[in-house]
Amino acid sequence: MVPTMVLLADDSRDAQRREALCGLAEAVAERGEAPVATAFGSPDEVAGALRSVRGPKVVVPAFVAGGDVASARLLSRLDLRSLEDSCRTPPLGAVPSIVADLAGRLSDAGWSRDDGVVLAADGTTGTEERQVVMDVARMLSRRLGSPVQVGYLRTWAPSVVDAVDRLRRNGRENVAVAAWRLVDGPDLDLLRRLDATAITSPLWPSELVVDTLLAQHRAAKGRLV
Repeated sequence: MVPTMVLLADDSRDAQRREALCGLAEAVAERGEAPVATAFGSPDEVAGALRSVRGPKVVVPAFVAGGDVASARLLSRLDLRSLEDSCRTPPLGAVPSIVADLAGRLSDAGWSRDDGVVLAADGTTGTEERQVVMDVARMLSRRLGSPVQVGYLRTWAPSVVDAVDRLRRNGRENVAVAAWRLVDGPDLDLLRRLDATAITSPLWPSELVVDTLLAQHRAAKGRLV
C-alpha cells in the first residue's frame, strides 16, 4: 500500500496563499505516484485533517525551512508521534536544484552581476532552520559568483530592510531580493514594497517543487515498512 502524502501548512492568513497551496497539492496528485491529502489551516484544522487520513501516511511540510514562521510553529506543536503508521519529512531546504532555480529566478527578475543580493527568509525559533537558510545563501552565492546577504522578516536579525541598506552603503546601488518562499501570499507583498531593484517570484509554481516533494515522499515511505 502506497502511503498517503499529507501536505501540511498554515493557510489561515490569506486566500491567495490558500489557493496557491491547493494548486500545489493538485499538481502533486496529478503525477499519480501517491495519494495526496492536505492538512492546511489552523492548528485544530490541521490536527483534524491528519486524524482523518486512514492508513500509512507521510507528512510533508508544504513550506521551505526558515521561510514560513506560522507553518513551522504549527508543525512544531503537533504531536505526530500519536499518529499510527506515519512519519514526516523536513521542510524543503538547501536542495541544489531548488537553489539553481532560485538563481534563475533572480536573472529572470533582472539581476545582473554588479547588483547586490539579499536572500529574504521569514525566520523561525529553530536553529536548524536558520542553518538551512545560511546553507541556501552560501549555495546561491557560489552559483551566482556574487556575495549574498541574508535578511529576515520576522524573529531574527538582520531584517531584510537592514540587509538591503547595508548593501547600498557598501556601494551596491542596485539590490535584488531572492524570496525564500514556496508560495505567494502576504509575505511576498511585504517584500514587493521594499526599495529593491528586483524581487523573485515564489518557488511554486514549478515542476521542480513537485519533483522534490515526491522524492521526499519516496525516501520517507521506506521508514514505514
